[in-house]
Amino acid sequence: MLDAPVISIITPSYNQGEFLEETLVSVLSQEGDFFLDYLVIDGGSTDDSPEIIRRYAELLDKNEWQVRCRGIRYRWLSEPDHGQSDALMKGFKMAEGDVFAWLNSDDVYLPGTLQKITMLFGDNPGMALIYGDAQYCDEDGKVIGMYPAEAFDYEKLAWFNFICQPSAFFKKGAFDDVHGIDESLHFAIDYDLFLRIGKRFKVLYHAEIFSKYRLHEQAKTINEEIQYKNHEETLCVAIKHFDWAPLNRVYGSCYSKCVKSLPKNFVRFNFLTILIAINFTLLRSIRLNRGIRKQDIKLVTYDNLKKLFRSRTSNLVG
Repeated sequence: MLDAPVISIITPSYNQGEFLEETLVSVLSQEGDFFLDYLVIDGGSTDDSPEIIRRYAELLDKNEWQVRCRGIRYRWLSEPDHGQSDALMKGFKMAEGDVFAWLNSDDVYLPGTLQKITMLFGDNPGMALIYGDAQYCDEDGKVIGMYPAEAFDYEKLAWFNFICQPSAFFKKGAFDDVHGIDESLHFAIDYDLFLRIGKRFKVLYHAEIFSKYRLHEQAKTINEEIQYKNHEETLCVAIKHFDWAPLNRVYGSCYSKCVKSLPKNFVRFNFLTILIAINFTLLRSIRLNRGIRKQDIKLVTYDNLKKLFRSRTSNLVG
């Protein structure tokens, strides 16, 4: 395995049997001049996930799966854990690759992604993190939009996370140097990791679609019940790294708290919910930032305000 790179992919999984097989196939079908080190870390699923995971282990063991890369090492475990960050660190501690990534059990890689990543790291040896574009898809895998990825700008990450996690790949050395995943986080795991890597190492954006990012009712990033915790954690991570509470992130937290706390009949009138959220946002922003920041004034643009009044998910710009 000395004459080709080894790519380690971690798939954390819990009761995602509906989508898991498509995820596994998208990884195991990757073709190119690399070795694949694939680890599936299941949190003790009670659906058919363990059976699906085991089936592909048997296919590989019996040489009944067509391997299209230099070789595949497939490992898995199924046991209770403390959430996604715990599952990811279990996987990364076992990983043996030169390049790391994770693919959640409801997302998929597009064909040729890992070969392209192999070539990009080969052509750009000084890069610690390389990311590309991603498509949003629905429960059936139908493409419904594009993730708004763009060229790397560390300061802009304060208020806009343009790095889509399933389309991001990073060097093991950089991951180890920043001490890996922050296991205290549950939602902004990728955001926090990319900030720590991006602050110390070189990052490259490649304008090519690498993955499909699935949106569905069970996905923790769009489930209304936990939107508030998601936005609040992301806001806290931004404050930690930039010593600034970006206005749009404060708004995201305030809006989702309003949706969670106000009577459902009231929330149906989105315009009124937005107005209440704006009032709380201004007060909280001034308190967190000890005044008004110039950076926040720059965020109040026509395009951003238009996004605000069209959005029902409080994702203003970040």
